[in-house]
Amino acid sequence: MRTESTMGDSGRSGFVNAADFGFSPDASGMENAAALQRAVDHGGTVVVSRPGTYKTAHTVYVGSNTSLVFGNGVFLKKVDEKGPFTHVLLNKGALTRTYDHNITVEGLHIIVNGIDVRNFDVYGLHGQLAFFYVKDLRIDRFRCLDIGTLQYGLHVCTFEDIIIDDVVIQGDKDGVHLGRGKRFTIRNGVFRTLDDAVALNAHDYSVGNPELGWIEDGVIENCHDLDSEPRTGYFCRIIAGAWVDWRPGIEVQRSDSVVSNGRLYRVQSEPDGTVYTSRTQPRHEDGTAVLDGINWGVVQPDVTYSAGVRNVVFRDIFLKKPRTGFSGHFDNDRFSRSYYPGAVIPVQEKLVFDNIRVLHDQPIDLLSVMTPVDVLTVTNSTLRNNRIDFLRRSEIADHLKTRINMVGCVFSHEGPMDVVTNSIDGKEILLKTSSSIELHDDFSARVVPGNGKIRVESDLMGLKT
Repeated sequence: MRTESTMGDSGRSGFVNAADFGFSPDASGMENAAALQRAVDHGGTVVVSRPGTYKTAHTVYVGSNTSLVFGNGVFLKKVDEKGPFTHVLLNKGALTRTYDHNITVEGLHIIVNGIDVRNFDVYGLHGQLAFFYVKDLRIDRFRCLDIGTLQYGLHVCTFEDIIIDDVVIQGDKDGVHLGRGKRFTIRNGVFRTLDDAVALNAHDYSVGNPELGWIEDGVIENCHDLDSEPRTGYFCRIIAGAWVDWRPGIEVQRSDSVVSNGRLYRVQSEPDGTVYTSRTQPRHEDGTAVLDGINWGVVQPDVTYSAGVRNVVFRDIFLKKPRTGFSGHFDNDRFSRSYYPGAVIPVQEKLVFDNIRVLHDQPIDLLSVMTPVDVLTVTNSTLRNNRIDFLRRSEIADHLKTRINMVGCVFSHEGPMDVVTNSIDGKEILLKTSSSIELHDDFSARVVPGNGKIRVESDLMGLKT
């Protein structure tokens, strides 16, 4: 029997069981998608209580003031009955760029089953579980153990106030992938991914995020990066970018962005290295238009000239996989050019790394930095032979000054260790270490300034004066 309470015509609440709408382990994928859609259209709290594997063959669209609760032993398995589809769940407002509010998804376990495609409902959005234009979102106990090479496990862009808690994601693409937004928590995660476990991609490939802008004011904590082959990607990719106003004769390539007519436009093309010359100003209000052989897509109706990450804390991160832990990143390849030459240089700001535990024994960077960053704080962390490495990008005229504060860290490497290295001409770095612990008598810290300058105030053997 269905139990519900009604709160007027504008919104119903209460509890319903999806089985009452025909959602069943015995139904087809199309029948289940339609049944679950009817249930979530009701709003309130929708419960799937009967254990079993539920086939689903179409995206289900979730609106505001809705909680989906999946019980123990419940699995949603993607199947191809009327063509492959991308998202298992997507919020309704994503289709109109209208904010949805107060959505919870609890206990969702997706079986991808090889249905790994980018049939975009929203260009650039391709999580198995996806949200775009959302506020007050909570994801609890999410599982996806077979993500493919094309889709992220969980994808959220243009958000405010999200909590992602207790996730286990395995497979070949990003685990949790964020686009622009503010105020977020990702915690209690276990990742075994070929690509990034967590991606803070404020800038991205044109197919990687639907909008661009700053990711700010967040915490990522108690997460484990488990070992697997091959050892590519990062635990966390932290991408910045910047672009310019359109002008006659501007040269652009795939994923380049321009500001024009009060909007942001991007080049949507094949990753074949083609450089286009734009002589006709993009002015269309939505969708795409081909001008001078360039396929311009409208990205967003608000104007911004930069993207990056600021005011984010990484805490209690366990790095088992021998790959770079964190990368402050610019792309510059046939897929994307994050920084357009001549744009105002974006500075990523105030990133904190607390209790980072390196659990592998490979001499791999803890932090790889190729974007300007004002302050990096590393506290209470245990390092082996894992340096902070500053890498040169030739398109950046000035990488600006970076201050590094390392407090209470344990250095467990035997022998000489490069703590900070630099390959950027003219780069200025201030390194401070305090309350450090050296586990071996023959440990000795070094810095490698290259053609830059590293000023040191340190208590480490080899650096202290």
